[in-house]
Amino acid sequence: GRSLRIMTSSSPDAAPEPMVDPAITPDDKDWTWTLRERCPDCGFLATDVEPADIARHVTASTAPWEQVLTRSDATARPEPATWSPLEYACHVRDVCRLFEQRARLMLEQDAPTFDNWDQDETAVADRYGEQDPAVVARELIEAAAGLSGVYASVAGEDWERTGIRSNGSLFTVATLGQYGLHDLVHRLWDGGVDLG
Repeated sequence: GRSLRIMTSSSPDAAPEPMVDPAITPDDKDWTWTLRERCPDCGFLATDVEPADIARHVTASTAPWEQVLTRSDATARPEPATWSPLEYACHVRDVCRLFEQRARLMLEQDAPTFDNWDQDETAVADRYGEQDPAVVARELIEAAAGLSGVYASVAGEDWERTGIRSNGSLFTVATLGQYGLHDLVHRLWDGGVDLG
C-alpha cells in the first residue's frame, strides 16, 4: 500500500514551513473525549461498539463513500472553509491506512509511540481536492479492508495491548479501533450522509 506522510520530530531550524490551506481552519482538537462521551454532531458513542465488532463497523462506515463519490457535488466544497466530499473521502482512506499501521505496531511491539500525523498538512501535500473520485473510492475500500482485516484477527489479551500517541494519549488496540471508528462515522456526517 501507499505510505502516509508522517511528521517526525526534528530541529525547528531544519523544519520546513508546514503546508496549509488558508481557507481551512486546522483541526488540532484532541478528540479522545469521544471514547467516553457521545459526539453531539454525528451521534457516535465508542462504548456502543464491542471490540469484536470493530471490523464489521469499519466496513459499514466506509462502504457509503463509493456512492458519495459518484455524486455530482463530490468535488465541490459546500463553502471555502469546508472540505468537499472527495477531500473527506481521501481523509477517511488515509485514516484507515494510518490506523491499520498503528494497530499492527501495537500487535507487534510493546507500547510503541506513534509518530505525529497532521491531517491538514497531508490534505494539502497530497492535493486531496484534485484526486480522481473513482480512484479514491477504490483505494478507500482497499484501505478499509486492510483495517478491518487487522481488527478481525485480534483476539484475547491482544485487545489490551497498548500504544501511545505523540501527544501522550494511551490507547489499547480496542480503544484505538473505537476512536478510529468515530472518525469514520463523523466524516460520513461531514460528507452529508444520513446516519439515521
